[in-house]
Amino acid sequence: MEISDYRALTVDEKTLKIVENFLKHEKQGKHDARKTARQVLREYLVETDDGSYTFKSESLDGKSETMHTHHGAVTEAREKFVKPARLEGKDKISVLDICSGLGYNAATCIEYLGPDVEIELDLVEISKETMALALLLDAPLKSYRIIQKAIEDELYERQDIKSRHFLEDIPDNISISLHIEDARETVKKLEGHNKYDAIFLDPFSPLKSPELYTIEFFTILNNLLKPHGIILTYTSAAPVRAAMVTSGLHVGEGPSFGRRGGTLASLNKEIIDKPLSMNDERMIALSDAGIPFHDPDLKGSSQEILQRRKQEREISRGNDRFSSTVKTPIYLNRELEEGRLKRRVLRNLNKLGFDDLTSDKSRFVVCPQYSDCICGRNCKNYDNSRERINEMNNRLTSLL
Repeated sequence: MEISDYRALTVDEKTLKIVENFLKHEKQGKHDARKTARQVLREYLVETDDGSYTFKSESLDGKSETMHTHHGAVTEAREKFVKPARLEGKDKISVLDICSGLGYNAATCIEYLGPDVEIELDLVEISKETMALALLLDAPLKSYRIIQKAIEDELYERQDIKSRHFLEDIPDNISISLHIEDARETVKKLEGHNKYDAIFLDPFSPLKSPELYTIEFFTILNNLLKPHGIILTYTSAAPVRAAMVTSGLHVGEGPSFGRRGGTLASLNKEIIDKPLSMNDERMIALSDAGIPFHDPDLKGSSQEILQRRKQEREISRGNDRFSSTVKTPIYLNRELEEGRLKRRVLRNLNKLGFDDLTSDKSRFVVCPQYSDCICGRNCKNYDNSRERINEMNNRLTSLL
C-alpha cells in the first residue's frame, strides 16, 4: 500500500492545551489541578466498546476521526500488538514500546501476560503532554494503574508535577523505564545494552513521523531484537516495508483489525506466518512506491526525510523502477484487456525497455514469486517475501 493512502492522526490541540494547563497548575502547586483538568477533559473523551477512552484527532480536510476504532484502544492493543507478538509461554519478557502514547499497549501487555511473568518495559514517548494525559483518564484495566503510577513517578522526579495520587507500588515482577524524548535518541542509548522479545512501533502515520520508519532506524531496532524477536506496527505502507527489508528484516502481514492490517517483521523468517501479497511484493521491489525513507544521521526533520524520498522517487521513476501510477508491476505476466489502462501500463513498461506484459523480461523479473520457474532459466524457489523482493529488484536492475 502506498503511503498517500494514510491519514496522519494527531491529538486535537484543545486536548493538549488542557494537559499543558494541568501541568502548569501542578507546578504552581494548585492542589485541585488534576481534578479540574479531568472535569474539563470530559467533553473531549470518547468512550469505546471496551471501556477505554480515546480522543478526536486534529481536523484533517475538515474531518476529525477518533484516535482509535470504536472497538477500543485496549482491544486494538491486544489484537494488533500483544497477541501477534507471541509472548506467551515465557518466564521473562522484554518489550520496547515506541510512541507509547497513553500507555494502552503496555498496560494490555501486562494484563495479557499475568502476574507470573517477569516483564521489563521501556516506554518511549516524545510528548510529555501525551504521557501526562494518561493521568487524567479512568483505568479501563487494572494494569493501567501500573502504567499511570510509572508515568506519575517519572513526571514527579522530573518536577513536572508536584503531587502523587497513585500510591500503590508497582508489582515486583514488573520493571518500567520511561524515556520522554525522540525515539531515535533512545534507541541509540539502548543499543548494545538491551535486547527485546517484541518492539511495538506505534507512531503516527509515515507522513507524520517518517523519521521512525527509515532504513537507519530499523537497522538499530534490528540490533535490539532477540533472535526470535519481532517488530509490530500498524502501517502497511510500501516505503516502511521497503525500509524493513533493506535493513535485513523478514516481513509479513499483521493481523487485520479495525481500519486495516499492519506489518510484522523479524530477523527470523520462521516468525513470519503470513507473507506479503504478491502485489505488495511487486510494488515494493519494482516501483518507485518502494523507495524507502532515509535519515543518514538519525537527526533529520520529518520534512527533510519526506523531501529526500520525493526527490529519490522522481529520479528513480521511469529510470530504474516502474512508475507506481496505475500500479504497473502488478500486471507483469498477466493479460490485460485492450483499453486506456493497458496503454498506460505498456507506456510505463516501454520506458524501461520491456516490450509487453508477458515478454521474456517480464517473466524473468517476477519469476521469483512462482513455485515453479516461469522464465525458462530453471530458477530456485524463494520461500519468503524478503528474498522475493530482493531478487525481483536485483533482476530488474540487471536488465537496465
